[in-house]
Amino acid sequence: MKKRGRLAGFLKEKRVAAGLTQSEVARKLGYSSPQFVSNWERGLANPPVFVLRDLTKMYKVSADSMFDLLVDDVKAELHREFYASRGRRRG
Repeated sequence: MKKRGRLAGFLKEKRVAAGLTQSEVARKLGYSSPQFVSNWERGLANPPVFVLRDLTKMYKVSADSMFDLLVDDVKAELHREFYASRGRRRG
């Protein structure tokens, strides 16, 4: 299971600050279920990049701050996977 990253907490914080529910965000983004938003906020998945742009507008945050958090989370996940796989051989 993926560990919750900084982006997940940021997304929840900004949604709440914007006064929106997960259902409202999902509907505005064209999703049929708030489960997508829930998964992003719990760090189980990252929103697609094209959705991040919409979220920056909806939450009134800079695209750079959202992008930087995403990059940091992806880098941390790759780092964990890389070092967890040391010593394991495939084949």
